[in-house]
Amino acid sequence: MNNQKRLGEVGIRKLLLEFSIPAIVGMLVNTLYNIIDRVYIGNIPEIGNLAITGVGITLPLMTIILAFGMLVGIGTATRISIKLGEHDKESAERHLGNAFTLIIIISILLTAIGLIFMRPLLSMFGASVNTIGYAIDYIRIIFMGTIFNMLSFGLNHSIRSDGSPKVAMLSMLIGALTNIILDPIFIFVLGLGVKGGAIATVISQMVSTTWILYYFTKGKSVLKIKRKYLKLNKEIVTSIFLIGMSPFSMQVAQCAVQVISNNSLQRYGGDAAIGAMTIINSLVMIFLMPIFGLNQGMQPIVGYNFGAKKYDRAKKTLKYTAIAATTIVTIGFIVVETIPELLISIFNRDPELLRIGVSGMRIFLVMLPLIGAQIVTTNYFQSIGKVKVSMFLSLLRQVIILIPLLILIPKFMGLTGVWVAGATSDFLSALITLVVFLRYNNKLKKDTIKQSSTQILEA
Repeated sequence: MNNQKRLGEVGIRKLLLEFSIPAIVGMLVNTLYNIIDRVYIGNIPEIGNLAITGVGITLPLMTIILAFGMLVGIGTATRISIKLGEHDKESAERHLGNAFTLIIIISILLTAIGLIFMRPLLSMFGASVNTIGYAIDYIRIIFMGTIFNMLSFGLNHSIRSDGSPKVAMLSMLIGALTNIILDPIFIFVLGLGVKGGAIATVISQMVSTTWILYYFTKGKSVLKIKRKYLKLNKEIVTSIFLIGMSPFSMQVAQCAVQVISNNSLQRYGGDAAIGAMTIINSLVMIFLMPIFGLNQGMQPIVGYNFGAKKYDRAKKTLKYTAIAATTIVTIGFIVVETIPELLISIFNRDPELLRIGVSGMRIFLVMLPLIGAQIVTTNYFQSIGKVKVSMFLSLLRQVIILIPLLILIPKFMGLTGVWVAGATSDFLSALITLVVFLRYNNKLKKDTIKQSSTQILEA
């Protein structure tokens, strides 16, 4: 039985496990880059609380780097998949070559702009006189390694399109393991502190990049990076950007949220509040990454069955994925509400940071059990081709609702208002997503009944 036929006939649970587990592992491994850095940096003697806050302030800049990686990486991977499906290997290699060149050019520009403007940008993002030094120490080195960051992330998507998801996962695993080994050496043994964490991250990205470039030049890849395809082609670049613009826009919007959030935290809670949010976001990602992996596994199953008009199988896939996602975030909710002190103290034991972090996490994540189904349902609409609905629901939680709440509620509730804004956004976005899904589902049922009636009359 070929893979396409299996999507329409094999049991949904079996398919979901088969497609999701490698993606979940890859996603979890990918989060280790940032989390491990933050754990070690937060535990630097005497300065850990300020150091982790400094790193947290750099998050919008790292999000911008990620945004450009997605712009080229996802756009290229999608175009490669299409061209390979059309049996046009040469065009697929042209896209790969153009992507390589684009990443080099964008990396150089981002590095130059970042190094020149990092101080005013960090001040605008909420850095204080106590934390800006640590933020600069960290982001300066990260900017110098932008080329490795973007190559390792951007080309990893193309490995999947090349038909080697395990190689893609392995490239992330190699980078993460390198980071785990090097972080304590550079931070503590060599005494480089925050700079050491950044150096370890860049080296780990360099190792991943070397692995990926070997795969696409001398490895067993279907496609190769060839010199004759490195020259940029206007049509190819445009096609890559058009597809990559959606995830790029989402990340830029996320960057805006991070900037507004950091400034609200700084205004109402000071450096410790930004440090607390940095830790909370790190912990949340541990529970959200498996959901993003589930989404990757769910997407081809839903897309195929919806296209084949097997709507029951598509909805059953959504049901099982939503149940799994809700189970994961509910476990996360129980953990963070039960042992918040222990979780925060893994990153830093400063009394003020612990106090703010514990109270903030309990409020900020009170609606965590609702997030799983909201994220999965949003991805469901993308999987069935309802891109505008999907984008609206994605922006709903992180931008449309959250930004106004972050601006308004803290004016009346102070620091507590920042945490309440996040929880309120989660609740309202989950509620609106449910309403949108139910309305769409009812419309689909009516259209299906109408179509069946027409076919019976014609018969």
